[in-house]
Amino acid sequence: MHDLKTIRENAADFDAALARRGVEPVAANLLALDEENRSIATKLQEGQARRNEASKAIGKAKGQGDEETAQALMAEVSELKTSLPQLEEQQRVVSGKLRDALAALPNVPNADVPEGADEDDNVEVERWGTPRSFDFKPLEHSDIGPPLGLEFETAAAMSGARFAFLRGQMARLQRAIGQYMLDQQTTVNGFQECAPPVLVRDEAMFGTGQLPKFSEDSFQTTNGHWLIPTAEVSLTNSVSGQILDEAQLPIRLTALTPCFRSEAGSAGKDTKGLIRQHQFEKVEMVAIVHPDHSDAEHLRMTEAAESILKALELPYRKMLLCTGDMGATARKTYDLEVWLPGQDTYREISSVSTCGDYQARRMNARFRPEGETKGTQFLHTLNGSGLAVGRTLVAVLENYQQEDGSVIIPEALKSYMGGIEKLEPAN
Repeated sequence: MHDLKTIRENAADFDAALARRGVEPVAANLLALDEENRSIATKLQEGQARRNEASKAIGKAKGQGDEETAQALMAEVSELKTSLPQLEEQQRVVSGKLRDALAALPNVPNADVPEGADEDDNVEVERWGTPRSFDFKPLEHSDIGPPLGLEFETAAAMSGARFAFLRGQMARLQRAIGQYMLDQQTTVNGFQECAPPVLVRDEAMFGTGQLPKFSEDSFQTTNGHWLIPTAEVSLTNSVSGQILDEAQLPIRLTALTPCFRSEAGSAGKDTKGLIRQHQFEKVEMVAIVHPDHSDAEHLRMTEAAESILKALELPYRKMLLCTGDMGATARKTYDLEVWLPGQDTYREISSVSTCGDYQARRMNARFRPEGETKGTQFLHTLNGSGLAVGRTLVAVLENYQQEDGSVIIPEALKSYMGGIEKLEPAN
């Protein structure tokens, strides 16, 4: 959500910033709705004040025997009782239009975000690790996995496309990856472990920006709850509607949860394998910080995600997303793309974003600066994957595959695998 005061003071700058994201000028329409809303509010306040004043004057006039004045005042009060509800309805409609118009707009990108239309315009910041040289043709995970316990047909029979059934050593490896990531983010990187709900209400989805614009990308239950597309929704909303003390900041939260996405906007993309599933697991990181610290926190969170890839010795590159490829709530985003030898390309495995006060305004989440007794400021929020478990499983299968179809367990995961050092194809 955007600050109307800022738009009033810098309408041209606001339009110019959103134009970098391909948004047509909107400030004039927002300000017209804002002016109409404030005008109605003023009339409403004046009418309510006059009604109260006239009501008091009726008794005084009657007490003085001035029936003519009393009757005139009663007629005025009667008229106000009719007109004021009409003004209240007008304000409800206009304020609703203004709120909806603001809610539909994406966040303003940081000045250092490159302008571009799509992923082709993202900027590579750095690379880490050297892709392994194979003395055989490396396979994709969808070919490596089935003999090791990765079953797509079993899942399709009960759930349809974009689901997987993991069995035995493959299920153990997925669990090991998730537990390892969660342990690293809590014990090494300073995030507090949480176990949040995976079913949330409309307000929570609105607060983090999934609603109203991206409802088709998520699953909704018959009683109106939403299955979270990421634990970002649950973790960030843990401060919704609150006023924190500055001393409580920063708040760093993490959770390993199932995530659910309808993938409505990706028809035909990555239909093979684990890359784009309706249900998957992810370790999510969320930070809630003082506005002065959000840029530094963004770098810290990105490094926390990178630390997992380095520990697993998975080559990756860091990309600064352009204006056309960022999520709607983000001001700036780094994507980490892991090397997949079977596909002979880098694929996204983590996305770390700073959102400024965009989500905090939607959630009305604020803090009270030290030394202040009345004034409050909106918090800044950040979120990122630390990492996507299924995609990390893909990367391990492809980077650690052997010619005989087995997969070596990365050193960092061996203590989580109960003595298993290699996944062996079933006889």
